[in-house]
Amino acid sequence: MKTKLLALSLFAFTAAAVAFYPVQKSIGTIEPTTIIKPPPVITNERPKVEVVFVLDTTGSMSGLIKAAKEKIWSIANTMANSPQAPEIKIGLIAYRDRGDAYITQITDLSSDLDSMYATLLDFQAGGGGDGPESVNQALYEAVHNISWSQDNSAYKAIFLIGDAPPHMDYQDEMQYPESIKVAQQRGIIVNTIQCGQNQGTIRPWQQIAQLGVGEYFQIEQGGNAVAIDTPFDRSIAELSVKLDDTRLYYGDEALKAAKKRKTVATQKLHREASVASRARRAAFNVSKSGESNLLGENELVEEVMSGRIELDDIDSEQLPASIQAMEPEEQRAVIAEKAEQRQELKQQIATLTKKRNVYLKEKVDKMGGAKASLDHKIYSAVRKQAKNKGLDYMREDAVY
Repeated sequence: MKTKLLALSLFAFTAAAVAFYPVQKSIGTIEPTTIIKPPPVITNERPKVEVVFVLDTTGSMSGLIKAAKEKIWSIANTMANSPQAPEIKIGLIAYRDRGDAYITQITDLSSDLDSMYATLLDFQAGGGGDGPESVNQALYEAVHNISWSQDNSAYKAIFLIGDAPPHMDYQDEMQYPESIKVAQQRGIIVNTIQCGQNQGTIRPWQQIAQLGVGEYFQIEQGGNAVAIDTPFDRSIAELSVKLDDTRLYYGDEALKAAKKRKTVATQKLHREASVASRARRAAFNVSKSGESNLLGENELVEEVMSGRIELDDIDSEQLPASIQAMEPEEQRAVIAEKAEQRQELKQQIATLTKKRNVYLKEKVDKMGGAKASLDHKIYSAVRKQAKNKGLDYMREDAVY
């Protein structure tokens, strides 16, 4: 009996020792460690560019406002002119002063540049004339009331454009040093562009740029914008109208209403903007970065032809009114025809845009360059600052 008990005890001890051995080995000895690295994250996300223009719209700024209406699409084209084809969002803040028709008017960041531009078209110079303006309030709005992304890799910048210094005697508002501290915490660079020669503006504008880790520029009161008409502008603008007509939007009533507003904004710019400005917009829209402005979300032709959605999966009442009553095969035929037209129109616009760019380069070169222009000042800052976010802008001159 004792012999049997002893044997059982030895067996149990041996089994426990064997079971415990790997743990002892891992604790008591140093073994080579095999590190299993996670697979690399592959993403199709493009870099983001978020820019807000904070623009003085008082009476003395009429020339600059006119230049902005002409050149905002050139600026967008310049920011799109990177191999990485960034996603571009632009916002606007118009400011004046207390006692004027308004203190600030805010247009939030959006990739729908048509709607932003429709707002810009409404900007008119007025008020002011009494020295300092509500710059502090405008910068506060730009930092706190704009929907900046939380993406730390995005290039985020404010361009403050004006000719008068800030009111520093308004005690009930956050002054610009505090707003800029918040901007820096959120990764937002603050640049300043002074219009004209007001000596009282130089120091605060330079300080704002210095605190905002940005650039300070000085331009003539009218902006020195390069606004050259070309023989190709009208043809490009006419093709652009046809390109816009290839869009078909689907969705519920709320989404259709939103797309209707976008369409109305597009119609407004075709009606009110200069031919040259519309040509610049067309050039932007056929770029990779311009797709978001041209199409936006829930555009039926792009969604169906790319295979992202099946036509049969969309409820009839959510389809565009123009094709709701059609048979499915007829709907598909319309979508395919729109897609073919779109591709042909984009190619025609791209071809004419190349000719337009050659023409413009020759004209600008004959002028001796345009480094003093509003276009170039903004581009030089974007080119320098966005490089820190991994964005490459190979060309040295702005797109005009």
